[in-house]
Amino acid sequence: MGLVLMSERELQKIEVLAQVLDGSLRTATAARVLDLSQRQVQRLLHKVRDEGAVAVRHKLRGRPSNNRISALKRDYILSLIRSDYPDFGPTLAAEKLACGHGIRVSSESLRTWMMAAGLWQNRTHRRRVHQPCLRREALGELIQIDGSEHRWFEDRGPACTLLVFIDDATGALMHLRFVRSESTESYFAALADYLKEHGLPVAFYSDKHSVFRVNKKEARSGHGMTQFGRALNELNIEILCANSSQAKGRVERANRTLQDRLVKELRLSGISDMKAGNAFLPGFIDRHNLRFAHPPARPGNLHRPVNLPASRLADILCVRDQRQVGASLVVHYERRKFILDDSEHARSAIGRYVETYSYADRPFEIRWKGVLLPYRIFDPSQQRVTHTAITENKHLGDMLAYIKAQQEANPPQIGPVGKQRTRYTPSGKPPRGRKSWLDKRAERRASEDQAAALPPPAE
Repeated sequence: MGLVLMSERELQKIEVLAQVLDGSLRTATAARVLDLSQRQVQRLLHKVRDEGAVAVRHKLRGRPSNNRISALKRDYILSLIRSDYPDFGPTLAAEKLACGHGIRVSSESLRTWMMAAGLWQNRTHRRRVHQPCLRREALGELIQIDGSEHRWFEDRGPACTLLVFIDDATGALMHLRFVRSESTESYFAALADYLKEHGLPVAFYSDKHSVFRVNKKEARSGHGMTQFGRALNELNIEILCANSSQAKGRVERANRTLQDRLVKELRLSGISDMKAGNAFLPGFIDRHNLRFAHPPARPGNLHRPVNLPASRLADILCVRDQRQVGASLVVHYERRKFILDDSEHARSAIGRYVETYSYADRPFEIRWKGVLLPYRIFDPSQQRVTHTAITENKHLGDMLAYIKAQQEANPPQIGPVGKQRTRYTPSGKPPRGRKSWLDKRAERRASEDQAAALPPPAE
């Protein structure tokens, strides 16, 4: 007869019916065990006596379902998906087929068809495989940088961002700094401390944050690089951007380790603000590197000395831009007007582009041909946060703190409340402005009617 496939429930039926046939089990008890009626159990017993155990097997096993969708309709649905919805998932494609074509098919059936036809892959097959990368050979050859926003002080202080500099060759933490948010100014401050402590590395490895890369291809202004990229170019340091977080996995794993160890170290030390945290970080870095750092494959340090005066380095690590001088010696910058002091040197810059220097710890400077131009601000109150300002997600916390400080310093003033009207009521006052020809004609006719109504003069 060959091999007969049966389910576990069918095997249970055969075992119970066999006990009924040999007299060890009553029919009523077998009906309760199988959750069937006694009449049905009697039918099964007759079939088992005549045909054997095969009588219990489902008659449609190995045969196609009577309710299955025809192959012609399945091919038509797949052709619609290829032509109209090639990049749709099964659930969305089933919705579009129902509302756009009147074809109703379950998303799971459609998923099976699309996977068999190569139009869809499940999450397991779509997952990219990221193979581990070999470490660089020498210290200072590649420094991975990233910012990790976290509640580093738990409930003792506000959330902030930790800037992490880690060496790819050794896995050693090179520099850590608590900042309010990932911004160009915060990275400039961290880079200044890094250069002072270690020197110039060969390259930095970062993500595609707007601090490191111009993400808008249609951007027409600028020179195709960010302020941070411009500063690294002047310092002869290369900046590389990773295509995924797995590519810079060394700094990502370091962030995860720091979110566990550093948070607990700060708790034990009773630190609850960024200033005390930045003072605590150098000692933590030394202890962390003794525990986790590895020796490089090649001895030597590829960091180069910074042979620049402090003033020159400050001019590099700042936000620099160019603005045109108007005919009235006015320079527009960040929604503010800077009026240059009248002088021969300032007049020679009219219509030209002067250089602007925005420092984090120094006043704003305007230079023309390397000479500082004195100025005065036209209206300092114009520099405020507006409703139309576009703020990035990583700068949102810093911006909200600034808005809160402005709101506390300048509470809103309650103005007078006018009369509330539910419908228009004519006031009877003449309208303002020039009279239209209709009004003039009405006045002329009124004066003529008034003159006609007067009695004639007595003779």
